[in-house]
Amino acid sequence: MRLRISSIVGTVAAAALGLAWAAAPVAAAYPEKTVTIVINWPPGGGSDRIFRLFAEYAPKHFGVSVVVVNKTGAGGANGTRAAAAAKPDGYTVGTISAGFLARQYTNRNANALEDIIPVAFVGPDPGSLQVRADTGIKTVADYVARAKADPKSLRNGNDQPGGSSYVTAKIVEKGLGIKMTLVPYKGYAPTTAALLSGEINSATLPVPEVIDHHKAGTVVLLAVASETRHFMAPDVPTFKELGHDVISGSWRLFFVPKGTPEDVRGVLERKLLATLADPGFVSRANKGGFAITPMGAAATLARMKADDAALYGVLEGAGLVKVRMKK
Repeated sequence: MRLRISSIVGTVAAAALGLAWAAAPVAAAYPEKTVTIVINWPPGGGSDRIFRLFAEYAPKHFGVSVVVVNKTGAGGANGTRAAAAAKPDGYTVGTISAGFLARQYTNRNANALEDIIPVAFVGPDPGSLQVRADTGIKTVADYVARAKADPKSLRNGNDQPGGSSYVTAKIVEKGLGIKMTLVPYKGYAPTTAALLSGEINSATLPVPEVIDHHKAGTVVLLAVASETRHFMAPDVPTFKELGHDVISGSWRLFFVPKGTPEDVRGVLERKLLATLADPGFVSRANKGGFAITPMGAAATLARMKADDAALYGVLEGAGLVKVRMKK
């Protein structure tokens, strides 16, 4: 009898062990190979700089190589689409900025919020208004006066319709009660280059894109579109301080394709957040003008949904909603 019982116990134990192996999380060995981060903007811009910097520190926390690739075009939609359509195994990680939300309603071929799974929030990137120093414009009041006297004289560089700096430009127009000539570019880097070359004389780029030129005196930062002053430009007032209801800007985050296993997402989230909290990364990011305020997957999704709801009204009011209209 004892032999029989022992045999049964051994069989049950073996079966249980087999079930345990069968139920073992697929993320147990993740990651085992190189992780690729897809950047959907050209080299040299803010998103490219911060995600490349992230990739320098990531291997220490991931335990494997982390590389970046740029897939540009269609105002960022091409890179997003490529990452969203990648094999959902955690080895291709997409990146997006707030312009992703607007593209849902302006580009029929762009991905929508439900097409991706956000994993970690990097940080905010508030918009701002700047001009070339040779315009003679030194304050927002000067800018408004120039715009009302000769609207065509202000050629403002921004993203293509739906992009973050484009939305900022539209909100600036509404908040200041003016009209500008909006000139679209494919990303922050070419917009900055156009401002410096004199092709345009105004722009609505985030502070990090122009802070060095502001300090050098070739560009004048007039105001920041946030609740508080930017830590890299404490001398520059917010629009709200000046009595204008202008709040706008971008943020950056990581996402994975739909279908990525939950346990893989959990491991990836922890490794992303560990890298984002790395003191060396944070220090260098801050020196570059980037605010790093990490959030996990749940908080990131909540932020995206809240911003989506607020942005839709702005786009609808500006007549920019072309697809995915909400009832």
